[in-house]
Amino acid sequence: MTKPACIVVVSLFVSGLCFTPFAIAAPEQQNKMAACSAQANEKGLGEEKGDERKAFLKECMSAKQAKAVKAGGTQQNKMKTCNKEARTKGLKGDERKTFMSTCLSS
Repeated sequence: MTKPACIVVVSLFVSGLCFTPFAIAAPEQQNKMAACSAQANEKGLGEEKGDERKAFLKECMSAKQAKAVKAGGTQQNKMKTCNKEARTKGLKGDERKTFMSTCLSS
């Protein structure tokens, strides 16, 4: 390959690496927005409500982020914590399922 062709190939590769994290983060944000939008519709804040809907969506989106940070970060961390606690309590079977369900939802 010639030098200019190598530069083009390398720059395309590097630019692809820069955009990958944004592409991965997009579905998570879209899922949050979909959940908040569904909650707004359930509360009667349809598309025609305008400012009320926007305010609710803003609060909902920020509340979910704050809740995730308060809960120890990721769902994976929460799962580890709940598993460890269930193990120390010696829970088995249905007791463990009930405990895990409660622990993960809190």
